Amino acid sequence: QVQLVESGGGLVQPGGSLRLSCVASRSIFSIPAMLWYRQAPGKQREWVASISSSANRNYADSLEGRFTISRDNAKNTVYLQMSSLKPEDTAVYYCAADHFQGTTMTRTWGQGTQVTVSS
Repeated sequence: QVQLVESGGGLVQPGGSLRLSCVASRSIFSIPAMLWYRQAPGKQREWVASISSSANRNYADSLEGRFTISRDNAKNTVYLQMSSLKPEDTAVYYCAADHFQGTTMTRTWGQGTQVTVSS
C-alpha cells in the first residue's frame, strides 16, 4: 500500500512557474510508474505526464514541452515542474502511483492540489 500527498499548488500569473511535489508514504524505488493528472472545472480528468522506475518520461502532447516530471527516490518524491503557465492550465492536479499489490497492478491517487493561473 502507498499513500500520496501533493503540495505546491497555488495562484500564479500567466507565464509564471510552479513546482508540484508528490510525497509517497513508502519507497517509490520499485513503483513501476508515477503519474500526474489534472482535472479542470467541468472537464474530465486528463493525463499530464508519467515517469517509470527507470526514469523514462512521457508527456501529453498538449503541454508543448512546458512541463517536466522528475523523481527523487531518496526522498520518495515525484515532482512536476510547470513553466510558461497559461490560464487553461488551471486545474486540480493529482499524483498517482501504479504499483503492485500482490500480483495485481493497482493505481493509488493523492488528494490533489489546486493550481490557478490568473492575472
